[in-house]
Amino acid sequence: MGDTIQKVKVAVVQAASVLFDKSGSVDKACRLINETANQGTKLVLFPEAFIPAYPRGLTFGTVIGSRSSSGRLTWQRYWSNAIDVPGPCTQLIGKAARNAKTYVAIGVIERDNQFSRGTLYCTLLYFGPDGRLLGKHRKLKPTAAERLIWGEGDGSTLTTLDTEFGVVGGLICWENYMPLARMAMYGKGVEIYLAPTADSRDTWLATLRHIACEGRCYVLGCNQYVTKSNYPSDLEGLEELEHQPEVLCRGGSMIVSPLGEIIAGPLYDREDILFADLDLAEVAKGKFDFDVVGHYARPDVFQLLVNEKPQPPLTFGNEEN
Repeated sequence: MGDTIQKVKVAVVQAASVLFDKSGSVDKACRLINETANQGTKLVLFPEAFIPAYPRGLTFGTVIGSRSSSGRLTWQRYWSNAIDVPGPCTQLIGKAARNAKTYVAIGVIERDNQFSRGTLYCTLLYFGPDGRLLGKHRKLKPTAAERLIWGEGDGSTLTTLDTEFGVVGGLICWENYMPLARMAMYGKGVEIYLAPTADSRDTWLATLRHIACEGRCYVLGCNQYVTKSNYPSDLEGLEELEHQPEVLCRGGSMIVSPLGEIIAGPLYDREDILFADLDLAEVAKGKFDFDVVGHYARPDVFQLLVNEKPQPPLTFGNEEN
């Protein structure tokens, strides 16, 4: 940390997707990236599944033992609006990051482009201030009904970035309830921990503060503010939202210090952007009395093995002996 810039301005964007519309969502993201640039921001975080949607409230026509034809139409539209990584949408976001001279982390639904193209992943993309796509993290364990629509990532995308102002990385939504996943990120030296989510409950705020205290890192929590009116009127399955409240996700974005103090937010009931100036010296100060992978660890009692090898479902060709 002695060779890094000690202070950095960050932004957390609380906004709704242009649901089920990847082009509209990308355009909105680029506009908001440009807006944060006017504030001198050097790191911008967007919510989970911002492009093209976190499809809250929809069943995709699935119950145990059967799937419906209308649900397959909902899936087809969702799949069609997922993005290829890399691809045209990532090029546009990269251009916006370059114009704004900022790092950007954004939640997307990624369409597999290695094998069948049939599987979708909930992914966090990282862009540099030069516009390059620097890395991605695929959600390791989709939660509950998310498993109907998203595949599981593997340890090869436990991504961190070594930036001029510190190490940036994170996990998506309830991955942050996985103690070993958090430990892996701490072991990578994360100083600015990103936690995009779809959880707007009060208990999530306690989670963010716990991670900050446990990892002695800044935590950026980011969620969407979504209402039923954000959904396209011609979406197959829209009737499933009839008895849902108008506000489907109230937000709750927040920025927390390495000692668990709230320094921005929580933000509820509107779209807005949180800004904060982070002093990375506070990370080192916090580790004076607690370093979960350092002097507070007990490797003689506990050890963690992290498998970062890709786990492809098949390989082609003969391996040399």
